[in-house]
Amino acid sequence: MRVHVVHAHPVETSYNHSLFHAACEALEAAGHEVDALNLYEENFEAVMSRKERLNYHDVPNNISDCLRPYVERLQAAEGIVFVHPVWNFGYPAILKGYFDRVFMPGVSFEMSDGPENGRLVPKLRKIRKAAFVTTYGGTRFRTIVMGDPPRLLAKRWGWVTFRGAPRPKYLALYDMNNNSPERLKAFQGKVRREMSRF
Repeated sequence: MRVHVVHAHPVETSYNHSLFHAACEALEAAGHEVDALNLYEENFEAVMSRKERLNYHDVPNNISDCLRPYVERLQAAEGIVFVHPVWNFGYPAILKGYFDRVFMPGVSFEMSDGPENGRLVPKLRKIRKAAFVTTYGGTRFRTIVMGDPPRLLAKRWGWVTFRGAPRPKYLALYDMNNNSPERLKAFQGKVRREMSRF
């Protein structure tokens, strides 16, 4: 299976970055073809321009030359894994920008022309599996009190977006800064095991 692994953390020595490498290595060891995308290394521009917004629904002209490589990599994927931290109970801006700019009409969805005109129809049917690997600074309790928006969004948005796949797997390590080295190592092992079964 061709698995697109999308990473969003600016520090190459971070624990989150080590999870990105662990996921890629485990997927490759399991025989998958891995297409690894580090958004920060690619200097991905997170901000949607005025022109992009004006052309947003103009399919297929909404795919600019700078976005075409990202769109092609997404459309070639049969599986997808997002590795990122949770900041302020949400995605890093660069990952949110990736979703906003790449998951556009004609790519991840299209508008129905039939009796239910305007209904969104998922297009990424080629993707058979999806997963999120993430770290939180807050405790699980504190995050539950806040409603854990990233988990809900990943599970619900991911399920709707990747309609040909089961509900996305969500692997989360909470209270990141207060975990022992043993706990950090154990979670990395869990990521490797889950990716080896992907």
